[in-house]
Amino acid sequence: MAKNGKPEVVIITGASAGVGRAVARRFAKDGARIALIARGRDKLESTAREVEELGGEALVLPCDVADHEAVDAAAEEAEDRFGPIDIWINVAFAGVMARFIDITPEDYKRATEVTYLGQTNGARAALKRMLPRDRGHIVLTGSALAYRGIPLQSPYCGAKHAIQGFQDSLRSELFHAKSRVHVAMVQLPGVNTPQFDWMKTDMPCKLKPASPPYQPEVAAEAIHFAAHHRRKQIMVGGSTVMAIWGDRLASGLLDRYLGATGFAGQQADEPIEPGRPNNLWEPVDRDYGAHGRFDAVSRTASFQLWANLHRGLTAAGVGLLAAAGAGACALTRRRKAA
Repeated sequence: MAKNGKPEVVIITGASAGVGRAVARRFAKDGARIALIARGRDKLESTAREVEELGGEALVLPCDVADHEAVDAAAEEAEDRFGPIDIWINVAFAGVMARFIDITPEDYKRATEVTYLGQTNGARAALKRMLPRDRGHIVLTGSALAYRGIPLQSPYCGAKHAIQGFQDSLRSELFHAKSRVHVAMVQLPGVNTPQFDWMKTDMPCKLKPASPPYQPEVAAEAIHFAAHHRRKQIMVGGSTVMAIWGDRLASGLLDRYLGATGFAGQQADEPIEPGRPNNLWEPVDRDYGAHGRFDAVSRTASFQLWANLHRGLTAAGVGLLAAAGAGACALTRRRKAA
């Protein structure tokens, strides 16, 4: 519930599949009023049915997040239907899995416009309405790759790096204005979503996450938390923390390591089927849902995330362990002295 006691009004981009769809389900459990944005109407209608089955209220708003006018119009329609927007969550992205030199300038531009400008377009539409009211939460969806790039994903990595810099700039401006509008960024690990079956690629074998994936519900829980707390950043998964800190400590060494392992590490053994569709320029027809094809190996929880979201309990636990360790050491010394 929003502070006024009414259901929260939430806008989610990329809501037709993957993490965005899982986020919609999570907010539906709160009884939220959710505006769903993506390009494919049919898949949005499927998401809307799930939202309403879980207790939320849904509004389907098909549009391309790379079109800033369409995004602003969607925001206007959402407020006309549900009232003032409380939370805006940017999840939509488009990727290309190929060597940089093999990606056409047109495809590179398209991936960047959706993945980077799509989030800035969403933030602009949200701020246009939130700033006069001096309240609201905007969540940017980032990645471990916002800090550590990997081979074959230069459009995605570049866009996520750009979003991280955008957040720093925007938050500074909001602090200057003494605004109560909050902007958070959630840094995700590999997630078991359909992206690996529809991302445009020229690789010979089926795509897979670069690190052991988490289920999209783990990501959705982190995004839900970020939308209700005033943290700047939430990291999800030990692999995300390791990638970010590893780059800070040994960036040049990681370049060499990923050059040797990153191509094979992002491909499975099976060849890609002929005529495989991709969603870079047009949405795919199939309704994939929230999960990809990695359910058997995906993690359903993250201890790192739990500790991050429960800092007080984590600190208390660490304190108790430290006290117990100190007591044990003191007891050992006394026994030796005796």
